[in-house]
Amino acid sequence: MNSRQLVEKTLTFSSPERIPRHKGILPWAEENYPDVVQRLHEIFPDDMVMAPTVYTKTLGTKGGRYRKGTYTDEWGCVFTNPLDGIIGIVQTPLVKDWEDLEKFKAPDATLCLDREAVNTFCREAEQFVVMGSVVRPFERFQFIRTMEHALIDLLEQPSELFELLNRIHQHSVKEVEIWASTDVDAIALMDDWGTQQGLIASPDIFRKIFLPMYKEYADVARQHRKYVFMHSDGYIVDIIPDLIEAGVDALNAQIFCMGVKELGERFRGKITFWGEIDRQTLLPHGTRQEIQQAVYEVWLHLYTQGGVIAQCEFGLEAKPENIFTVYETWNSLSRTGKKV
Repeated sequence: MNSRQLVEKTLTFSSPERIPRHKGILPWAEENYPDVVQRLHEIFPDDMVMAPTVYTKTLGTKGGRYRKGTYTDEWGCVFTNPLDGIIGIVQTPLVKDWEDLEKFKAPDATLCLDREAVNTFCREAEQFVVMGSVVRPFERFQFIRTMEHALIDLLEQPSELFELLNRIHQHSVKEVEIWASTDVDAIALMDDWGTQQGLIASPDIFRKIFLPMYKEYADVARQHRKYVFMHSDGYIVDIIPDLIEAGVDALNAQIFCMGVKELGERFRGKITFWGEIDRQTLLPHGTRQEIQQAVYEVWLHLYTQGGVIAQCEFGLEAKPENIFTVYETWNSLSRTGKKV
């Protein structure tokens, strides 16, 4: 069984031979621990990878996405970054006043995907391949308006808000359609919906405005026989049933802030948990024993003939030895939960 088949059996709860791996290695780790990253790749190769983002037109970005200073993305949003290796934040809105909406335009270049380059990569890979870019309507809206303005917009709900969201969504649908027409195995969605205690916006706003968008992306994926992977940080337990209903197959979320046992009681067997291990406390400060126990809890409460992808984030302040312990512990667990 190759890695692609391993992930597919996990997603369909079909008793894979082992739990598949995916390492979330951020640029910060690559810059600060290059030798450690190389060893991780050698010892714990990934069973799923992201496709290359190759376009036939230039995206028009400026600066480095993960470099200190300013970075202008393909939409024209300007990010201010205080530190190398991480992503900055948008402080000045691209659409400051609704009059600016007249000259706002989504970037055509992101629809000019080099499909042959993507398909060549997929043909040569034994791993499960996820699209290389991400569709993020809620976050893209925040990047265009800034988070502060965006949250006010959602409360006041002027007509211009829905015009902007529709433009973002229609562009995103096209992007999903293009990626779904390639040989990737899954499309990728990404919107951070939670704080550490609850949702950024109300469940009603999520269901009324954004859930239909996710359903449409998932419908396109299904038409092309693709899976749907999604990342969302924070305490999002209130909308997980909606994501399952929308058609999300695998969810990368902060499962420890929501309670691993509670998630298992409600959602085990209904969705695959694509990681993770607590990156705020355990990975930076946890002992080896605490890391081992955390991995075991994920297996104990979330695994059921599949439904778990071994993933954690090697990012800001994480101890390299704790990242190794995560994957060593996953390797030591068979699908019966006994030591191999």
